[in-house]
Amino acid sequence: MTESEKQQQKLASLGMLSAGIAHEIQNPLNFVINFSKMSDKLLKDLKEIIDDVADSIDPDDAADIQDIADDLSTNMQKIQEHSERAISIIQGILLISRGNEGEHLPTDIPHLMHEYVWLSYHAKRANDKSFNVSIIEDYPADMPKLMVIPQDLSRAVLNVMNNAAYSVKERSTQEEEKKNPDYKPEIKASAKYEDGKLTIKITDNGTGIPEEVQKKLFHENITTKPVGQGTGLGMQITHDIIVNAHKGEIKVDSKVGEGTTITFVIPVQSVK
Repeated sequence: MTESEKQQQKLASLGMLSAGIAHEIQNPLNFVINFSKMSDKLLKDLKEIIDDVADSIDPDDAADIQDIADDLSTNMQKIQEHSERAISIIQGILLISRGNEGEHLPTDIPHLMHEYVWLSYHAKRANDKSFNVSIIEDYPADMPKLMVIPQDLSRAVLNVMNNAAYSVKERSTQEEEKKNPDYKPEIKASAKYEDGKLTIKITDNGTGIPEEVQKKLFHENITTKPVGQGTGLGMQITHDIIVNAHKGEIKVDSKVGEGTTITFVIPVQSVK
C-alpha cells in the first residue's frame, strides 16, 4: 500500500469518527436554535407588555427594562446565527464522511467555498489564538449549482486553505522579527463559472513556495513545514481530486517573499 493510499484510508476512518461526533453535536445544537427562537419570541411579547404599561412605570426604569430586553434580543439572534453556522459546518463534515465516494452531485459552490474557507480559519485559530488574517471572498450570487464531487472538492479547498493559513502565519512571524508593522496577512478566495468551467482561486500573501518545490509539489511527499506539522501528502491528494477525479487542472503561481495563488480549473455541468 502506497503512502497516499494509507493516507486515504486514515481519512476514511477519520470520516467515520467525524460522522459519529457530528451527529452527537447536531442534536443539542438544534435544541439551542429552537429554544433561542422561542426565547426571542417571548422577548418580543415582553416588549409589547412593557409598551402597554409604560405610563405606569417610572420612565428611567422603563428605559432600563427596554435596554435589557433589547440586549437579550440581540444576544438571542447571535446565538441563533452562530448555532446555525455550527450546524452548517457539521453538515459539511457529514458530507465529507458519507460513503458516496466519487459521486457527482449538484453543489452550491459559493456555500461550499465559504464554509471550508472559514472552517480552515477557525481550525487554525483553535490551535493558535495569535493567528489572525484578513479573508476576502468573491463568489457570484447567481452561480448555478454545479455537478462536482462535493466531499472531495471540499477537501481540496481545505488543503489549500490550510497551506495558505500556515504560510501567512509564517510570514507574520518573520515580519514581526524584522519589526515591520506594514505587513497585513491576507487570503483571497474566489470562484466563478464561465464557458462550462469552474475556476477556483485561493491567494495568500505569505512566504511563497520556492521554484524547486513547485516542480515537485503534486508528485512527491514535499512539505515546507517542520517535521511533525505536515505529511507532504495534502497537495498530492488535492492533485488526485482535481486532476484525476474531476478531470481538471491545477495552476501554481508563487514567488518567495510575496505569496502564492493556487487555481483549480474544472470542466463542469450546471444544474438548471
